[in-house]
Amino acid sequence: MDASEPHTQTMPPVFREPERARRVAMIAESFERLLGRPLVNPGDDLLQAMWDAQRAILSHDTQDDPILCFGNRYVLRAFETDVESLLAMPSRLTAEAPKREERQALLNRVSADGFIDDYAGVRISAKGHRFMIEQAIVWNVIDEQGVRHGQAATFVL
Repeated sequence: MDASEPHTQTMPPVFREPERARRVAMIAESFERLLGRPLVNPGDDLLQAMWDAQRAILSHDTQDDPILCFGNRYVLRAFETDVESLLAMPSRLTAEAPKREERQALLNRVSADGFIDDYAGVRISAKGHRFMIEQAIVWNVIDEQGVRHGQAATFVL
């Protein structure tokens, strides 16, 4: 995948809506608090930097069956989908059915430890194409009061 070629040139307006923009900022803030380094270049417009990152950045919420609530242009290309479909997708559908137990074990480990930086696994696009992710970082999205709002991941194909 050539991530330098954008799926969508500009950040979709939905990610600039105040509530969603706060969630996107929380993804980056949580990463920095937990890992001790920034997710994107400091000083850049945070939302645009998250959208334009040369790696996948995605997140889901805390529902019983978590729904994806952010995915940058890299994610849209990797999962062969559009923003509207992505924001309606249960995150479990990013893994094949036989791999969902393994994925859930990973998410439980992240919940307990705050983050992991050694995940690898097969993912599946909306069109059914399988792809491998390696050296993925997965972390809890938490606010300044320590309330968990979901989990996020970043990886490069």
